[in-house]
Amino acid sequence: MDIQRLLPVAVLAIAAMFPATCLAAQPAAKEAAKATCVVMEDGWIRLSPVPQPRMLAGFGRIANHCAEAVEVVGARSPAFAAASVHETTQVDGVSRMRELERLPLPVHGQALLQPGGLHLMLMQPGKALAEGERVPLVLLLADGREVEVELAVRRAAAEAAAPAAHHHH
Repeated sequence: MDIQRLLPVAVLAIAAMFPATCLAAQPAAKEAAKATCVVMEDGWIRLSPVPQPRMLAGFGRIANHCAEAVEVVGARSPAFAAASVHETTQVDGVSRMRELERLPLPVHGQALLQPGGLHLMLMQPGKALAEGERVPLVLLLADGREVEVELAVRRAAAEAAAPAAHHHH
């Protein structure tokens, strides 16, 4: 084999592959960027007064900072046997709870998960949770993306951002 004839061909072959490699990496980077545009803010789990509860509830704000609408279609956590999105509604003065198959989040929209409304139903915790503990959870989106979040365990909703105390001198 004549190395002088093969060298230019090899260089051209490598150079031809380089742009394709760069282009192939771009969709993955875009997907990762899209997944991070959905976030859960102030996520928390209400600590149960019962020593070994069969279910707990998770709350917080799911925000969609994406350029397109998304839908949350499920959730999972290694800390629970099952996790799902539920909604509590009042029907004829009776509180009813149902699982939501889809939680739509419009472009730059949000969903507020709070006691008495939308919430995460967290079934059969694997162990007792302690106040202050942080629990991992994954939100499952309709397009197959997954959003990793953390929920803080606490007794009740954090006080609304209370204004700082004013001291007069």
